[in-house]
Amino acid sequence: MVQIITDSSTLFTIEEGKKMGVDVLPLCVTCGDIEGRDCHMDMDAFYGEIAKGNNPTSSQPPIGEVMEAYEKYPDAEIINIAMADGLSGTYQSACGAKESVDNCDNITVINSKTLCGPHRYMVKKAIQMKKEGKTAKEIIAWLEYAREHQESFLIPQDFDFLRRGGRLTPMAATFASVLNLRAIMTQTPDGCRLDKFGMKRSMKLAMKAVVDHLEEVKLDARHIVYVSHARAEEDAKKAVAMIKERLADVEVELLELGAAFVTQGGPQCVAIQYIEK
Repeated sequence: MVQIITDSSTLFTIEEGKKMGVDVLPLCVTCGDIEGRDCHMDMDAFYGEIAKGNNPTSSQPPIGEVMEAYEKYPDAEIINIAMADGLSGTYQSACGAKESVDNCDNITVINSKTLCGPHRYMVKKAIQMKKEGKTAKEIIAWLEYAREHQESFLIPQDFDFLRRGGRLTPMAATFASVLNLRAIMTQTPDGCRLDKFGMKRSMKLAMKAVVDHLEEVKLDARHIVYVSHARAEEDAKKAVAMIKERLADVEVELLELGAAFVTQGGPQCVAIQYIEK
């Protein structure tokens, strides 16, 4: 038996995971007077604390919960698909939990090298492959292929959220949002940090620059694009429309970010990501 485990970078709740037969372990989030678990928080209260000037923080799921998830399936071949190492301690924590349980030889922890949309797709595809009777080895081989065939771009409204989070390359750390310019960030090839991709004078031009890139790398029906946002639905919908107009064969899905990823990108950020199906 193959059992899939993942974290809330997928933007799945615990309940959604149960319906799919997947254990979802939410990241922990704290902001001002509130603390809770990613994708299970009162988001109005969360944004309210940010509006008061409180800085949100996030951390990986408790290692004890990860161990409990592993121990629930002593006879299964477990695949834990974790969010990108370097952008969170989640992957390293998952590896540490593996070494602490008796069934460690049956556990594979995958560094997805991504987060949110592509991570979500990797989990959905792994579930599909499991239902089709694919072995753990076959599922792992596809996951290792898929993580090398995806890209992510982030357009923050407030660059200080990224700066405080320390997830930037040294060059990107000096890439200040000045003169009302919109910074465009992308993941480094190893997925561990964020680096500069470009700078534009408006959100519209920043989104256009990303879509220009998607057109240059020749996205087609083999790909799915995710547009995610932190209460920037109007901008996100404009990005979706732009992508559909210029890349008619590409599937596009709109998502709203959970609290842990608002912590990284800040309110009103927009993320555009793709992965090969």
